[in-house]
Amino acid sequence: MKKALLFPGQGSQKVGMGKELYNTFPAARRVFDSADQILGYQLSAVCFNGPEDKLVQTDFTQPAIFVTSLAAWQVLQEQDGRFEYAAGHSLGEYSALVAVGALSFEDGLKAVQMRARFMQEACEKNPGTMAAIIGVLPEEAEAICREASTAGVVVPANFNSPGQVAVSGERPAVEQAVALAKVRGKKGMLLPVGGAFHSPLMEPGKKKLAEFMDSITFSAARFPVIANVTAREASRPEEFRLLLKEQITSPVRWEASLFRLSELGVAEFVEVGPGKVLSGLVKRTLKGAATLNFEVPADFAGRPAVA
Repeated sequence: MKKALLFPGQGSQKVGMGKELYNTFPAARRVFDSADQILGYQLSAVCFNGPEDKLVQTDFTQPAIFVTSLAAWQVLQEQDGRFEYAAGHSLGEYSALVAVGALSFEDGLKAVQMRARFMQEACEKNPGTMAAIIGVLPEEAEAICREASTAGVVVPANFNSPGQVAVSGERPAVEQAVALAKVRGKKGMLLPVGGAFHSPLMEPGKKKLAEFMDSITFSAARFPVIANVTAREASRPEEFRLLLKEQITSPVRWEASLFRLSELGVAEFVEVGPGKVLSGLVKRTLKGAATLNFEVPADFAGRPAVA
């Protein structure tokens, strides 16, 4: 049975994440300690103790989820590093690239730090928001966005699972998309996010991130990553560099990525990191697929606790 690694994105954060891993496993402790040293501040303290209003700030959220996910992965791979594919939702794609050896932990963390900073700057320059549209096919979401675009920029941002699409853009246009969805008998609701992620409003961040991406080293992957932008396998260094540049303004094709993994014979999906959001999306997308989560020490059977 083929297995795929899944890494969560922004929204899975919670105060206390990673603390039990840190206190239990030396491998996880090394990841957090290394991150604190690379970043020059105690990210571990933000993860473990909050406060929540700090953890939810993009500058902290993205590195926090990245590091917590890779701390869990470091423990898991000591037990079972045999996977055929990996994928990560938006930010989670960076975790996936480190897991497959395409990025070093240090370069990945620095890239995530820059990504968070540039996205925040783009949010301040081009304010916007996002909304969930429930009960629509991808083509229906695209049609709603086209119609709502008379009020401003709005595009599909996340194709998460059958009937669940997030749209992103300028607030008047996003509100119009929600209204249009309701006219069609669908559900729509604004999301509590700080900006219009995965939309053209992120273009200033994309330009800065592209320059940074040209300064770091990518390697060939040990096993393929299913890319957000294409929902297809990627393995080569220059593919990853290009895909991460495009990802920031492109929709996350998560539903299609899961279908692709199923086509490739994957029957077990292993979510590594905080939360169970991706496992839920797997269950809604692929009937009968097996899911596992590795987040807290109890999930890692057979690992000795630190005395």
